[in-house]
Amino acid sequence: MLTISDLYDLKETLAGSYLAGFTYPWEALSGIKECILELEKTLPADYEEVTPGVFVHKTATIAPTAFLGAPAIIGARTEVRHGAFIRGSALVGEDCVVGNSVELKNVILFNHVQVPHYNYVGDSILGSYAHMGAGSITSNVKSDKTLVVIHNGEESVETHLKKTGAFLGDHVEVGCNSVLNPGTVIGRGSRVYPLSCVRGVVPEKSIYKHQGEIARQRGE
Repeated sequence: MLTISDLYDLKETLAGSYLAGFTYPWEALSGIKECILELEKTLPADYEEVTPGVFVHKTATIAPTAFLGAPAIIGARTEVRHGAFIRGSALVGEDCVVGNSVELKNVILFNHVQVPHYNYVGDSILGSYAHMGAGSITSNVKSDKTLVVIHNGEESVETHLKKTGAFLGDHVEVGCNSVLNPGTVIGRGSRVYPLSCVRGVVPEKSIYKHQGEIARQRGE
């Protein structure tokens, strides 16, 4: 339930080969920048280097008020809207939406991801068709600044990282104004209620209502 193969279809990102070299997604965070720099060397001709280290597919739409920091790759048919702030080390897939006032930093967004309104996504990996509702954010540093631990029931997994956001499996839906605390893992096809404060691991095909109450989706 915690592994890359449990969470993601690796065919839905340019970083598939890179991610396949790890067991757990947080192991890939420290190398995202280098992964992007390597991918930029072999991008097809329909990507344009719009500023040094920033490659945008010719079919992508970038608002003139958006900031694109290097290194970054923006995929085909993706829309980066007004006031978006891509700080760097961001691999954004095809058919994505990076919305108004959204901030991205050290992330991999698979194809078809939507972070459309006032989202912060840092030190995180979002699987294909993942969607974060308006105002939902990934918190990537603990208040006491200690290293992040992944809590999965009685199991605790050390990440050995100070900065670790969230890992959303394919087809995850996060409700508006939710906070995903450092080290949150949400399994494929799960949904999070609005205004949730999520910690630990949410199993696949579940509904997160609030801490301590996670229900299986009907028919699962």
